[in-house]
Amino acid sequence: MTILQSIDERLRSIVGVAQIRAADDGADNLGCTVEVSPGNEREVAGVLAYANEVGLAVIPCGGRTKLEWGNPPKRADILLSMKRLDRIIEHAWADLTVAVEAGCTMQELQAALAKQGQRLALDCLWPGRATVGGVLSTNDSGVLRLRYGAVRDLVIGVTIALADGTLASSGGKVVKNVAGYDLPKLVTGALGTLGVITRAIFRTHPVGRESVSLSFGASDAEAMQTKIMAIENSQLAHTALQIRSSHDGQVEADVLFEGRAAGLLAQERHLQTVLGTAHVVRSDAGNQRAAEQLWNTADQDCVLAKLIVLPTMLAATLRNLEQAGKASGLAWKSVLQATGIGWIRLDGAVHALQAGVAALRAYAEANGGSFSVLRRPASLAGLDCWGTAGDSILLMRALKQQFDPRGTINRGRFVGGI
Repeated sequence: MTILQSIDERLRSIVGVAQIRAADDGADNLGCTVEVSPGNEREVAGVLAYANEVGLAVIPCGGRTKLEWGNPPKRADILLSMKRLDRIIEHAWADLTVAVEAGCTMQELQAALAKQGQRLALDCLWPGRATVGGVLSTNDSGVLRLRYGAVRDLVIGVTIALADGTLASSGGKVVKNVAGYDLPKLVTGALGTLGVITRAIFRTHPVGRESVSLSFGASDAEAMQTKIMAIENSQLAHTALQIRSSHDGQVEADVLFEGRAAGLLAQERHLQTVLGTAHVVRSDAGNQRAAEQLWNTADQDCVLAKLIVLPTMLAATLRNLEQAGKASGLAWKSVLQATGIGWIRLDGAVHALQAGVAALRAYAEANGGSFSVLRRPASLAGLDCWGTAGDSILLMRALKQQFDPRGTINRGRFVGGI
């Protein structure tokens, strides 16, 4: 009897015949045999309990926008699709909170919140396809992080299905809620290795009435760092601030303001005062999604990575990137936020990509940061995505042992092969 046949027999009573099919990994090529689509939390828990009992490995997915992130799984049997869990459970608009199932796309969630003049102040990659569970699991945030905080600052409650079939909840529908494990923060960015997120509760914010995106350039990285720090140390109430740069010498920054028309005009004038002689122009609001363009225009032979450094090291980081590119013969582009978090795209021959990643990772780690590879060519599949784990790996392994001792969920994809 094949694995597909045996799985079909055991899971039929949990999710129904129509929700079990041969897996189609697409370009991600994870190697799963079967795809299962549960319709509620109990069914998710049942699938996990079965897989845990018989020793099968489960890969959770939603919109499949980030299945390639992390190391290749050590084993993959069941592709667990969360797309049917797509309800917005409750929007308590007066309390500025929303409860939503993990399979709901970010675009659908934002559209529902907008009806009450609110939003989840989170700009993830590919919101039309990316789901709530995937965004939480990958800790995916964009330029709004500067003003509203990271995903961990916006999520106030979660329910997850553990590998043994237990449904665990933490947090609630109030902004301040602390009891036991801070489960929402624990599972955010854990790449689904601790459990499968089934629902989440977020704090919401009012939608900005109007917005304006402004851009300016600088002669080099050091001059841009000076301008960025001047903006950060000013009284400007900017929502987002990022630097776009590339191997061809481009160094430009984008500032986003939100509010009423009169206030936006005052902010624009004050920005010009802060920057002095720099030429400030109104720009396309699409610049705020420049990081997404690095992915959308990239083929499979490039490397895309997430970089984290201190905000005061933006200029030094760009210089190091320029040097690594020249030394390895790589073309590169980067989008760095004022928070010190950014995306880097490298294009070149395989050996050059490998050398460039090694140099950039060594620089980041030597300065207290990190360099995580999230897309790489098939020829570099053996390249570790995460880099040096550090002292925290002992605690991370202990948590994995506590939540998923048999390695049922996303086995091997996270830091240190967890």
